[in-house]
Amino acid sequence: MTLKILVTGGEGRFAKILKKKNRKLDLVYKTKKELDILNINSINRSIKKEKPKIILHTAGLSRPMNVHDSNISKSIDLNIIGTCNIVKACKKNNIKLIYFSTGYVYEGKKGNYKESDPVKPFNNYGLSKLGGECAVKMYPNSLILRITMTEKPFAYNRAYTNLKTNFIFHEDLVKILPKVIKKKGILNIGGKMQSVYKFAKKTNPSVKGIKATKSSELPLNQTMNITLLKKIIK
Repeated sequence: MTLKILVTGGEGRFAKILKKKNRKLDLVYKTKKELDILNINSINRSIKKEKPKIILHTAGLSRPMNVHDSNISKSIDLNIIGTCNIVKACKKNNIKLIYFSTGYVYEGKKGNYKESDPVKPFNNYGLSKLGGECAVKMYPNSLILRITMTEKPFAYNRAYTNLKTNFIFHEDLVKILPKVIKKKGILNIGGKMQSVYKFAKKTNPSVKGIKATKSSELPLNQTMNITLLKKIIK
């Protein structure tokens, strides 16, 4: 029997791709107007109407990254408080929660981070997503996905040659999701370890390579260990 899955952030970048590419999951999408993660009553109304077995929590604030510095209240509200509200609603209604987190919760200096490694976000976005993780971890019937993904084709005209990561495209995650929804705990989701430039070049041949400098304040090895993921999707 197919499990009904309610998707928060139904108008977000990933949700739009999921709508187009999904062929296996029974999904119902909720926009901010239909399900406001900052309003407990709004969340409960959607749950009562749809009666989902799983909530796929993709709603939140990501880009532009500097908004997490310039407007920390918005970052806290959408990524921490909103997630806490979803966790409480899932606990109340015995619904499994799948939370979209980020590889940015790791320090990003040594690379090859395992799910069991200590976390130390290097920017406010990572801190805000880790704040959400803390609430989700309190609820045993949950799965935290630490994802490193971006749009296809690569959306920028420049990419770092000396910064390594595990980027995948939204479309790649759509294929992975059906294979991981029954898991619990924490799971790194990403692709091959490589420079951002090498990744970008495959879908954006005109992209120019640049070097991340000290002034960019970006750690240069943000790669995650995806051994657990490979075992699941093989």
